Amino acid sequence: MSVSTLGAPARADSAPPSLTVKKSRRKLPDLRRWISPLVIVALWQIACETGLLPPDKLSSPWTVLQSGIELAGTGELGDAFVVSTTRVGIGFGIGALIGIVLGIVAGLSRWGNYLVDPPVQMLRTLPFLGLIPLFILWFGIGEEPKIALVALGVAFPLYLNVHAGIRNVDSHLIEATTALGYTRSERLFHVVLPAALPNTLVGLRQSLGVAWLSLIVGEQVNASSGLGYLINNAREFLRTDVIVVGLVVYAALGLATDAIVRLVERRALRWRAA
Repeated sequence: MSVSTLGAPARADSAPPSLTVKKSRRKLPDLRRWISPLVIVALWQIACETGLLPPDKLSSPWTVLQSGIELAGTGELGDAFVVSTTRVGIGFGIGALIGIVLGIVAGLSRWGNYLVDPPVQMLRTLPFLGLIPLFILWFGIGEEPKIALVALGVAFPLYLNVHAGIRNVDSHLIEATTALGYTRSERLFHVVLPAALPNTLVGLRQSLGVAWLSLIVGEQVNASSGLGYLINNAREFLRTDVIVVGLVVYAALGLATDAIVRLVERRALRWRAA
């Protein structure tokens, strides 16, 4: 007697078609996000072609593209790129170290919070432009004031987020580590800092954005190289195309560093989704 297979269950590993379609859509880039930028660029080009935007006010996208290719070909854009990224790298390293250390000190200790937090809260309200004359008197007109401005801008967002992350650690976790006999250093590296990591990464993203803004301000101070120098030199000759090229590079660098941090954030915080 044969066994009928008409009522055999479907394979367990077969996914519904709707789920398969949703997964494939997630992998594809959402091209709709590019509609409004492309429309803006098209309107910009039309305005320049029709004379609504004269070249001395704003060059057309096509002219900006040609100037960017020309600057890249001569090596000017590459040299300015290296100088500016070096300034941001050094300033970011110094500012991140200061912000993280101060955030840990203020977050872990009550006395540290009393001594560190009030002056930091006062200093972070000071405008960057108001500090430029003081930084010139302290550091001169070389690379130091530019790097100092970047470091100062980076330190505050990281301090605030690290401090808040440590302060918001679940008190039950601290009690559990005390019951398990953790030492102070074990509690810091195995519980407190991992719990504060999400806030720290948020502060990292914010500080990178501020770093590029600080560089734009810093490179206005007697710069003889870098993207800021390229923009200032173009301003004197009414080269709006070169100015826009420099601004586009600034924006691209900001977006690139933000994307890198977001990638690190997704990989470092996989345990939160588990």
